[in-house]
Amino acid sequence: MSEAGTLQLTLAFPVRPALGLADFMVTPANAHAAELVLDPAQWPGGRLALVGPAGSGKTHLAHALMADRPADRVDAAALRPAAAEALASASLVIVEDADRLAGLPLAEMRSAEDGLFHLFNLAAAGETKLLVTGREPPVRWPIQSPDLASRLQSLTPAEIAVPDDALLSSLVVKLGRDRGLDIEEPAAAYLASRTERSFAGVARTVALVDTVAALRKRRGVTLALAAAALKEAGTAEKNAEE
Repeated sequence: MSEAGTLQLTLAFPVRPALGLADFMVTPANAHAAELVLDPAQWPGGRLALVGPAGSGKTHLAHALMADRPADRVDAAALRPAAAEALASASLVIVEDADRLAGLPLAEMRSAEDGLFHLFNLAAAGETKLLVTGREPPVRWPIQSPDLASRLQSLTPAEIAVPDDALLSSLVVKLGRDRGLDIEEPAAAYLASRTERSFAGVARTVALVDTVAALRKRRGVTLALAAAALKEAGTAEKNAEE
């Protein structure tokens, strides 16, 4: 079997995301969101929605926010009214992926929405700061409960924009580092200019480079290796179609 034909069969090295504040790359695409999220004193009414595409760094920012203050973090799908009572005792609560509740089975969706509604009210009545994340602004979230939808739509959104060139290139380097790859600057710029202009697209490209680097038993990524990875991916895709 050719090297290109083994791309999908090769196990890449483990991914260990670096989620510290120092590892978060700030560019014009995310600077305003990062500034707002990391300063809860600026949150209108003590509540904020962090919005951005999958892979844009919402979870990274949430971890950075939790690094120097006591906080609880929970997936929206796991929320229940009873859990809201305990969470509301924290000074800061982060609820992730509140826009995805519509994908749950009906009973679970209703219970999670009830939990989030309860948490929202408890936070408003007390001094709990509340950060809720999603891929789009809250006005587009498919929330079934009218009361919860109304409360979520009142949140001020801190939005991470489509990645600019600087962020794409930095993201290539960062995601490579998470995989144990040392992607040289010319290689990062090359990959960033040839990948889909989205966070998910960059992640797929870096995963591909990781696979090729693993095949060659190399962890340093030069411009030549980056070019070879994209070429081999195109060959593998063509062979699969045939």
